[in-house]
Amino acid sequence: MGHKVYGELMRYSQDLKSERKQHLQEGRKAQQYLDQCWKQMDNSKKKFERECKEAEKSQISYDRLDNDINATKSEVEKAKSQLYLRTHSADESKNEYAAQLQNFNGEQWKHFNVAIPQIFKNLQDMDERRTVKLGETYRSFADVERRVVPIISKCLEGMVTAAKAVDQRKDSAIVVESFKSGFEPPGDYPFEDYSQNLSRTGSDNTISTPKNEGGVKPDPKHSISKTAKNKLWLFGKKPKAPSLEDFSHLPPEQRRKRLQARIDELSKELQKEVDQRDALNKMKDVYEKNPQMGDPQSLQPKISETMCNMEKLRSEIHKNESWLSEVEGKVSTRGDRRPSADVNHHASHGRESPEGSYTDVPNQEHRSPPHQPDPRQAHQPDEFDDEFDDDDPLPVIGHCKALYSFSGQNEGTLLMKENEVLYIIEEDKGDGWTRARKQSGEEGYVPTSYVEIAMEKNSKGAVTYI
Repeated sequence: MGHKVYGELMRYSQDLKSERKQHLQEGRKAQQYLDQCWKQMDNSKKKFERECKEAEKSQISYDRLDNDINATKSEVEKAKSQLYLRTHSADESKNEYAAQLQNFNGEQWKHFNVAIPQIFKNLQDMDERRTVKLGETYRSFADVERRVVPIISKCLEGMVTAAKAVDQRKDSAIVVESFKSGFEPPGDYPFEDYSQNLSRTGSDNTISTPKNEGGVKPDPKHSISKTAKNKLWLFGKKPKAPSLEDFSHLPPEQRRKRLQARIDELSKELQKEVDQRDALNKMKDVYEKNPQMGDPQSLQPKISETMCNMEKLRSEIHKNESWLSEVEGKVSTRGDRRPSADVNHHASHGRESPEGSYTDVPNQEHRSPPHQPDPRQAHQPDEFDDEFDDDDPLPVIGHCKALYSFSGQNEGTLLMKENEVLYIIEEDKGDGWTRARKQSGEEGYVPTSYVEIAMEKNSKGAVTYI
């Protein structure tokens, strides 16, 4: 279709454009030549008219002097000579005008009876050939479509067959296998008895509570925290977390798949480097046995580069395999962990829950921008963090002033300029980042050491300066 129909039609269209342009140029040339002939005829006509008027004036002057008895003979002879010259010039202009008129009439007849009809005939022939070619193209188009129809019908039949073979159970199993997180459901929380140290007198109206038998104290790890509500992303707002090299921001099962895919890819690259090293060594052996074929030392830089690449790939594979072993070990033992352990595991890669107390740190003056915390460690909210349960903006707990400019190029960070005032909506949890909001409503994390913070008195009972 593209070669025999569209391509041929485009080439023929270009040829027709060139031919049509040539015919139109011929028509313009013929019209210009006819206009030139008319100008020459018109000029000769105007000249003949001027000469006739001058001759008439000379005739009137001669008749006036000839009838004047006071005129001298020399004046009469001079007027007669002038009349003769003017009459002779008028006769010549008349002959020239007649010749130019005859020539223009002849050229005009040729123009309208020969040249222009021939040009229009050429344009008509060209258009007729275009029509014939267009009809042939339509037939070719139809033939191509007719040959393609059986293929399209077969494809449609295959689509119908595939639609009938849809197995929703199998598809669901594939989706679950592809996207399962690997997390285990949390266990039951134990009862925490806070009334053990209270002395009660026995009475019928006293409500007794279960005592902690055996003197075992409640495990503080099982205390209910704000981050242990286990809200899935499907039913809440998914937290924004930057992608990490070890994929620790992903659920265990998804992390295992990504690490395994990376290991397979690195293994393929390593095999390519090994094959290239072997080929270079064989070529080096051939050069050593046959020096006329090449210099063996010329291959040494390439061999060294290949060996270096192999070492880098082996190091990357070893690093990813260690991460994979860690993930597989955690997935196998995750069923024995309590919910608080899951929370602590994720908190080790990012920020903990927005619980905690404010600490008083003296305000410091910096001569140069301090070291920025690693953006990859900047607040990776836990999947079950209640912080993202609703879309209501966090309340303002203080304000800060930027001591230095911060680019905010990483995901989740906030761009700020020196001396810019921001609102604090979440305190630093020990990872070096503070969550702030601009007056325009834009939110993000900024390095704590880059700002001077003043907390509101009613947020924790006292103003905290950092």
